[in-house]
Amino acid sequence: MDILVCIKQVPDTKDIRLDPETNTLAREGVESIMNPFDRHALEEAVSLKEEHGGTVTALSMGPPQAETVLREALSCGADNGVLISDRAFAGADTWATSYTLARAVETLGGFDLILCGKQAIDGDTAQVGPGLACRLDLPYVTCVQKTREVTADSIQVERMMDDGYDILRLPLPALLTVVKDINEPRVPSLKGKMKAKKAKIEALTAADIGAEKQFIGLAGSPTQVVNVFSPPPRGNRTVFSGTIEEQVSQLVEQLQPYL
Repeated sequence: MDILVCIKQVPDTKDIRLDPETNTLAREGVESIMNPFDRHALEEAVSLKEEHGGTVTALSMGPPQAETVLREALSCGADNGVLISDRAFAGADTWATSYTLARAVETLGGFDLILCGKQAIDGDTAQVGPGLACRLDLPYVTCVQKTREVTADSIQVERMMDDGYDILRLPLPALLTVVKDINEPRVPSLKGKMKAKKAKIEALTAADIGAEKQFIGLAGSPTQVVNVFSPPPRGNRTVFSGTIEEQVSQLVEQLQPYL
């Protein structure tokens, strides 16, 4: 089974800054990590490879420094790392990103299964996975919490729901987005780290994947951030002090006019 995992390098959420000129995330000088949901997608891909054989290719779209998360993926068991990097991709929204990833997947060749994290912690849209599946005309399931059974031409999964889960079977090739409940990501071994350090990361530009300029980056993004602001205060606030009984009495006193 040949599996592709989409991995995103994201800024650490405790150190996020915005570019005042473009209103997009400023990534220079900000500590970056592998998107946590993608870490679980990677673990599931490697586990499936260990059980059924095949290969795992980690694919990331981003600036040159995104190579770091691909080497991390290799240290955890991925076989290949591919970085799609070009200044023309800067400022891409989910529409342009899914287009770019789709062009890269088509360039790399066929895969039996594509795995993505449910969402990225810097955007929280959960749109890229489904968008990629639609562009590739693949069946897909989001919020997968367990892979139950895999055959040569299908996969059965559990989709997390608010009141339980659905059991679904998809024909392969297919795309899944996974939640954190699906597994516990492994810690890379020293041997894995050494191997990843020496590995060659394949680099692809916009020209390499045949991407059309009007569909990539900021120019190809129909949704753009036009303003960023802090929400206004919600009005006067009252802070109660004292013992629990005293605070309850103060609260009742404040609510009395509205009763």
